[in-house]
Amino acid sequence: MPTVVGIRFKKAGKIYYFAPETTGVTKGDHAIVETARGIEFGEVVTSAREVEEKDIISPLKPVLRKATEEDQAKSEENKIREKEAFNICERKIQTHELPMHLIDVEFTFDVNKIIFYFTAEGRIDFRELVKDLAAVFRTRIELRQIGVRDEAKMLGGIGCCGRPLCCATFLGDFEPVSIRMAKDQNLSLNPAKISGICGRLMCCLKYENHLYCEKGCGGGGGCCQREKTIAPKKGSLVVTPLGEGKVVRINNQDKTASVQLTPDNVIQVSWDEIVEAAQAEL
Repeated sequence: MPTVVGIRFKKAGKIYYFAPETTGVTKGDHAIVETARGIEFGEVVTSAREVEEKDIISPLKPVLRKATEEDQAKSEENKIREKEAFNICERKIQTHELPMHLIDVEFTFDVNKIIFYFTAEGRIDFRELVKDLAAVFRTRIELRQIGVRDEAKMLGGIGCCGRPLCCATFLGDFEPVSIRMAKDQNLSLNPAKISGICGRLMCCLKYENHLYCEKGCGGGGGCCQREKTIAPKKGSLVVTPLGEGKVVRINNQDKTASVQLTPDNVIQVSWDEIVEAAQAEL
């Protein structure tokens, strides 16, 4: 198995694998590597370790060198230049009256390419804008349209929980989130309560989803289907050891249900102790 180190180029960005060779880089160091975009400056976030071939995107490129003080100074200089490029691009967008919103600007370490990230309602003809930017910066220009989730990741913010956004602090990749996860967890299906500031379903719906399956398959295995047949349905009439009642709430984690026997009497009953009223009559 090949030995690799994990390098990240942005905070909470995706981790890419590179061969450490004889550079001696370890976790916490900064390194210079070559990517498809050019020469990049990144932070080593995982020390050298062996991984399976299937986890590597071929070809595995080597770490060019451990970053020096001069490299770090150049990286900081590029960050300052990115802010200047942001202001220039915004003025150019206003000049061309384009319906687009500039989000971020990123320089490659060798300034061989400048990437401008933006959002827009539809397709934008920005050919004239690219020509103007190329004339100003005299390097390769790329304008990349991103979605609302990527916008939230880049800009950051505070979620409804009062904490910084997960995507902007530690989530490297966005994982699929579905409305089924909210239903399985008995959450309100009000879009305002289960959507993040990006307007999409909250990423944290995924965190506890596996707890609602006894086998821990996260809702994708056949065992989940068996669990659903065991769980009583909300609103159904059931027979409990204390009498017949109506299921008013389901707790998937504890495998219990709240059953209303009378208007003033609601009890907690294990799924194993519940029999559907129709079956009891048989």
